[in-house]
Amino acid sequence: MLGNPMWSNLQQLPRYRGLIQTLVARELKARYRGSVLGFVWSFINPLLLLSIYSIIFTAFLPASKDLPTPYPLFMFCGILPWTWFAASLTEASGSLISGGNLIRKVLFPAEVLPIVTVFSNLVHFLLGLPILIIFLIAYGHYPAPLHLLWFPVIVVAQLVLTIGLGLILAALTVHFRDIRDILQNVLTLWFFATPIIYFWGQPGIIVHHRLMQMNPMMDLAVGYQEVFFFREDFGAWKGIVAVAALSVVVFLAGYWLFDRLRDSFAEVV
Repeated sequence: MLGNPMWSNLQQLPRYRGLIQTLVARELKARYRGSVLGFVWSFINPLLLLSIYSIIFTAFLPASKDLPTPYPLFMFCGILPWTWFAASLTEASGSLISGGNLIRKVLFPAEVLPIVTVFSNLVHFLLGLPILIIFLIAYGHYPAPLHLLWFPVIVVAQLVLTIGLGLILAALTVHFRDIRDILQNVLTLWFFATPIIYFWGQPGIIVHHRLMQMNPMMDLAVGYQEVFFFREDFGAWKGIVAVAALSVVVFLAGYWLFDRLRDSFAEVV
């Protein structure tokens, strides 16, 4: 098994950390190139998003009494990681096509491109967290210290899962361009199958629906909510551990598929 080309290529990934770091920095700079405020937008965007939700669910659509309060902050606990997840998959799906000039270079590791998209969106996620924490403290929702210990576990589980799915989408989209359009609709369904805009314990919500049981983002979203919003016992730990194990399987499956299709990328993009 160790002699398998896939494992050999996988073992090379840690050596690309410098390249990944450089490309992530380039991606972040390119995103705000020509902007007056630059990286400050990484803090302003989540602040504006939270302000919009607060206005909508306070002035126009008052939240149900069955939902946790303040509802905008509860929803924001799930919106931030979901934005990281959805944006990463969307950008990863087209990363090989947009990076075709790099792929044609013989020694360039193509798997770096979808990985870079995941890490660049991770940076935006992490930069949005201070906004969430400041407002949680302002409203008296102090995260439980022991719950915060689970935060890096949840982030790593989501990171590995997203990279695995990103590798699959990137490899398949090279050959099937329709995947990018299908993905948008799948992500919309996935969003509503994840307890972000509703409370997973809310009366009338069928949290045991089979679709939700198969949704790893449900456990991750609930994990973030329990880390930042709720101070009760951390009941999401079993789901987080299960998702962490699943994420490793998805990553290995994604890398295997990517490695199988690697030789065809330069011919198609």
